[in-house]
Amino acid sequence: MFTEKTLYRLLRFIPCGAALALPLAPAPAHAQDQPAAAGPVQQVVVTGSRIAAPGADSPSPLQVLGAADIAASGATNLQELLQKNPTMGTPALSRTNSNFLTSGGGVTTVNLRNMGDSRTLVLVNGRRFVSGVPGDTAVDLNTIPTDFIERVELLTGGASATYGSDAVAGVVNIILKRNFDGLVIDAQAGQSHERDDDKRKLSLTFGTTSADGASNLMGHFGYSKQGAVYSRDRPFAAVDQTSAITRGRPDLAFTPIRPYYSGFAPAGRFFVDNDADGFTYDASGNIIPFDTNGANGPATGYNRSALRAIAVPTERYLFALNGTRALGDNLSTFFEGTYASTKTTTNIESFPLGADDVFRQSGQVPAGALVGGVLVKNPLVPQYVWDRISDNDDDGIPDYYFQRRLSEFGPRRAQADRDTFRLATGLKGTVRDWNYEAFISYGRTKEAQSSTGQVNVPNLRYALDAVPDATGAAVCRDANAVAEGCVPINIFGLGTVTPDALKYVTAPGSLLTSITQKLAGASVNGELWQLPAGKIGLAAGVEWRSEESNAVPDPLTQAGLNAGNATPPTYGKYQVREAFVETRVPLLKDRPFARDLSLLATFRHGDYSTAGSTNSWNAGGEWAVTPDIKFRATRAQSTRAPNINELYQAPSQDFPTGLVDPCEGVTTGMSSPLAVNCMAAPGVQANMAANGGVFTLQQADRQGISGYNSGNPNLKAEKGRSTTVGLVLTPRAVAALAGATFTIDYFKIDIADAIVSTERQYALDQCYNAGNPVFCGFIKRRPVAVGNLSAGSIEDSDTAVTNSGGLGTEGIDLTASWAGRVGPGRLSTRLAYTRLRELWTQATPGPEDQRNNDVGEVTSNQINAPRNKAVLNAAYKWGNFGLNWTATYNGPVALDDQFLKSLDIAPGAVKIGSRTYNDFQFTYDLRKSIQFYLGLDNAFNAKPPPIISGLPGTTTGAETDASTYDPIGRRYYLGLRVSL
Repeated sequence: MFTEKTLYRLLRFIPCGAALALPLAPAPAHAQDQPAAAGPVQQVVVTGSRIAAPGADSPSPLQVLGAADIAASGATNLQELLQKNPTMGTPALSRTNSNFLTSGGGVTTVNLRNMGDSRTLVLVNGRRFVSGVPGDTAVDLNTIPTDFIERVELLTGGASATYGSDAVAGVVNIILKRNFDGLVIDAQAGQSHERDDDKRKLSLTFGTTSADGASNLMGHFGYSKQGAVYSRDRPFAAVDQTSAITRGRPDLAFTPIRPYYSGFAPAGRFFVDNDADGFTYDASGNIIPFDTNGANGPATGYNRSALRAIAVPTERYLFALNGTRALGDNLSTFFEGTYASTKTTTNIESFPLGADDVFRQSGQVPAGALVGGVLVKNPLVPQYVWDRISDNDDDGIPDYYFQRRLSEFGPRRAQADRDTFRLATGLKGTVRDWNYEAFISYGRTKEAQSSTGQVNVPNLRYALDAVPDATGAAVCRDANAVAEGCVPINIFGLGTVTPDALKYVTAPGSLLTSITQKLAGASVNGELWQLPAGKIGLAAGVEWRSEESNAVPDPLTQAGLNAGNATPPTYGKYQVREAFVETRVPLLKDRPFARDLSLLATFRHGDYSTAGSTNSWNAGGEWAVTPDIKFRATRAQSTRAPNINELYQAPSQDFPTGLVDPCEGVTTGMSSPLAVNCMAAPGVQANMAANGGVFTLQQADRQGISGYNSGNPNLKAEKGRSTTVGLVLTPRAVAALAGATFTIDYFKIDIADAIVSTERQYALDQCYNAGNPVFCGFIKRRPVAVGNLSAGSIEDSDTAVTNSGGLGTEGIDLTASWAGRVGPGRLSTRLAYTRLRELWTQATPGPEDQRNNDVGEVTSNQINAPRNKAVLNAAYKWGNFGLNWTATYNGPVALDDQFLKSLDIAPGAVKIGSRTYNDFQFTYDLRKSIQFYLGLDNAFNAKPPPIISGLPGTTTGAETDASTYDPIGRRYYLGLRVSL
């Protein structure tokens, strides 16, 4: 049985049974209830402090989620529950936003205050946990067994002085179960109303405690499987589309142009002389004009949504083992072991290949060869093509250009096998009322990713270079290639690639990653001399940490020979040594208007092998005016050193959507700074000359933008300042409110030199509207037309990590709870609400008027920041029956103001309405040890808003912001919980 009675008084409104538990219960983070039962008062440590105190006081806002909360939610992954809390922002990685990523599919992370996943420190039992993202510090919550969690403590505010780097926005401290006797079995099954998103779960948690209670052992086995959800199975995402929004037309934002197919089709698209639109083949092999979306006949384009996934299928095996062994009256040893095996599979459309991906210098494919000085036609090139092409590169051989969807290769599917292992062990004890602890920890995450659907470019060049043999049949011209198995490839028409040719040009991909974390630390805490109001508390310690990460793609990817840019391996490591000291000083106690007044201060010094020395500090105080009224405040300086990816990441390819080219529509007669800057860019004037003096983009130009994300080895540590001021009310003197608790907290976080990736739309705006050459370096345009891709169109929009002008947020948190008897049963209600005043970024150092405020917006860098967010919980328990209801509210937002600015639309003119999701769980206790439960998530099937392709914040394949809104729909689950 858990013995930290004082902390549990904070949760006195949480009912004992799972049916009454409510997600994300706000806790006042101090004890102000009735006196405890007879017996010694336990000293406890809660998140935000390392000093044990009878009241578990914390001057920072703290919210607590208990094991019963998790059970009542039916959540398979902890992220599903945490995201309901209004303090949480948009996670960088989740099951519904990672399908299109080249790595990280199915990983789940958390993001406090929308300050970034890397600024949210996730701890397990107060100690760091190995990352699940190569080169980052973000923890993959797939590796934490939800049914093995005792509670989760959410500290919202800078805590680097207490816990070290990365706690700029706050801390998520996951406390695992301990002192448990018996066996609990939990089995669950469910699916969505569309009969997908299948869910299966089985967990066994067991434990035993010695007769004297000094030693214990606990274990956990868990298995879960969540199925895929495909775009084709949701009408709003089943067909490629794009927003009809244009300059000055906000009313067209949510009007889809549908279909908006890709020009890379399975039958191929071919370009010959004097044919700007190209031609293709029908199913019978006849040549027909290419008509992407069917404007003048049957559509010949390709529906990419048919193979995309909205939710990544995830399968997990989890093992955990914790234990404590008494070595004496005041000394014990402990260990924590965790192993997680996760399998995920991402699925997107077949590879789109262009001639310029194969022949990068000329962008053209030779249609024949010179054999003995005589021009010989490739037998696989149709006579129709041969008769309509000419020599474009002066080598004596006519050339053609093609685009083709490699449908014979199948979809691009990546299966990732991730294994996370962590072991922590140490000693803890007491000497003369001083507590001490020493520990070491080792964690490692390994991933082996295999992928399909890529092409071996060198082999494809050989396969495209065919000549006739003695019988007139096509053979590869290069004798060495023939000796190595070269088979000529026919790309003209649907299904023309033979199995032998496919085998020769296919390039299976792989990615091997590993993350290694080593920790060691020692700390003491106790009390110094006595003051009139109590003893001074003190904690101090030292810590050492080593982080190492590498990511190694397959050789073809490293060399850029699979139709993408070269992606070299990324490797990096760093070490840090830190020391900290913390004190709590009681100033007044049991005085008029000062039942308790105390101050808390913390200082930490760190020495990084990469970023050098850093200093963090925290100062706070609590003032309990009466037993029912308490004020609290903190002021902190937090630091975050750059992680390995931010320092060393090699350029990795991305496919940004929703970008607006500021140059579109510029004419030769314009003399504005925008027009001058645009016309100076490569290819723009050639485009204007070909389009009657107007810079014009086609559908393929908008769909053909790529880009690369890179690290920066010259980064320095960022420094954040946070302030929180709050009030806690527990009006027990008022009979009607005797079971109520209210908290209100103001928060403000400002980060100087924030480490950020430059937003792509912002870079476009700064380059062409502001004429800033620094940002123009992120943009590469096509100097000449390539096939159906226009001269001057954007080929690559890159982003790199820099120390920016800053990042910050400001707002107010409000929580309220009440519990008591209502009718024949017991009712418990709770509300958590956040009002956001600011969420700003500043790309470069300068005055504050250069800040870009994203409050009330969904941005192009996938941040959704409504002004108002809330979660309301209500639970009712009557005999053997229980009902739990959770309503999650996301307030309205507008499209990114930078995006609207690029279209000459006023900020806030295009709005997305609020969404409320209702979840229910019904329970029935067959007997004390057996409980059945039935749950409905998104019970009223609230539809996601149409943030469709072409708009900022869209998730590829989901046609909405799938990080914020529910793209799956109503879901059911049924479970059985047995305690033995």
